[in-house]
Amino acid sequence: MPRERFPRLVSLACHDLRTPLATIYGFARTLTRSDDLDERSARFLGMIEEASEQMTLLLDELGVASRIEAGRWEPVLMEADTLELASSKDERIAARGEGTTLETEAEAVGHALESLALAAARFGPADRVTWEVHGRELELSPVLPDAAKVVTGEELRDLGSLVARMVIENLGGSLELDGETLRVRL
Repeated sequence: MPRERFPRLVSLACHDLRTPLATIYGFARTLTRSDDLDERSARFLGMIEEASEQMTLLLDELGVASRIEAGRWEPVLMEADTLELASSKDERIAARGEGTTLETEAEAVGHALESLALAAARFGPADRVTWEVHGRELELSPVLPDAAKVVTGEELRDLGSLVARMVIENLGGSLELDGETLRVRL
């Protein structure tokens, strides 16, 4: 298969996997709402539902990566505040500082920043990581040595952080590791 066809194949696979995944998720949600379930069955269905949501996010990331690789990604630019982009509902991620408004693909960049922070926390391991926001400059710390290899892409162990780099760089930004701090420029 020619190299340029592979990203299209991955994109097609992501698209085709969505239908059976949506079916699994839909039935799990429907059954979870049933009053006829015992506690164990309800817990198992909840796990299926959660895993379906995670798979959907992974397919989204893989789809974005394949479109970027094929030169077919068309980001939808809108105004967004950098502090809001760095903020997350995940309690392991803090964000503070002073943001600025810029025009970017807000959903993809917000997800990219969260993915980088989660990789730093998970692979560090670190109980909590913090984004320090200074306008377009964001600093994530601590990025401990084991996490640094993953966050920089030196070790291919986390799809989210790999796609994050692709998204940020495709939008004209940059990532650089300095000690235990990842500097991101949007």
